[in-house]
Amino acid sequence: MREARSRLIVAVDVPNRAAAMAAVDRLAGHVGYFKLGLEIFVSEGPALVREIVGRGEKVFLDLKLHDIPNTVAGAVRAACRLGISMLTLHAGGGRRMLEAAREAAESVPSPPLLLAVTALTSLSLDDARSIGVQDELAGWAERLAGLAREARIPGLVASAHELPHLRRKFGDTIVFVIPGIRPGGAPTQDQARTATPAEAISGGAGYLVVGRPILQDPDPACAADRIVEEIAAQLPKSQKL
Repeated sequence: MREARSRLIVAVDVPNRAAAMAAVDRLAGHVGYFKLGLEIFVSEGPALVREIVGRGEKVFLDLKLHDIPNTVAGAVRAACRLGISMLTLHAGGGRRMLEAAREAAESVPSPPLLLAVTALTSLSLDDARSIGVQDELAGWAERLAGLAREARIPGLVASAHELPHLRRKFGDTIVFVIPGIRPGGAPTQDQARTATPAEAISGGAGYLVVGRPILQDPDPACAADRIVEEIAAQLPKSQKL
């Protein structure tokens, strides 16, 4: 189960340090990574990242950086100094921004895995149309993924709905991190394009991001373990140790 557990990322979308560390205490050893997003990072800053990393846990810093290339490069270098394992960028920032981010990460020892975000899983087709996107969602995600690949960004964040097509197009050259994961029967909440853990792993996901279905469960550790079991059932036998 070790391999399956390493593929589960829990989204620690909570308002303060006390809630974040309570989640870490409950879930350490049950998940592979702790994802810290905008709310908790704005609230608690780098100190919380250092605290969790200092406990020997892997942190995925989900800031979705999107700015001019020089600014993003500086932010990537600063993030790298925190000892994080993953970091997100918006692919919509363009190739020059993505290349600047990659070069900044490559300039430090043991850089995090950079992940380019394509189309947010909360967006519906109507949402995309309202911001001027004329492509179908899958085509838009593919175009952004292509930019990331040209910039040699090693990972992508994409919906499980676009995953099979992107996997066929890009093969095993890119690591896919899939949010919007909902175990069978769980409410979709504000996510428009969701999938079960089994669907995402069988479609070629490298990692799954799960937040509320774990954190809002009466027993978060058991909820995480159930998802790990579902992941393990989809992995080749050689990876189930």
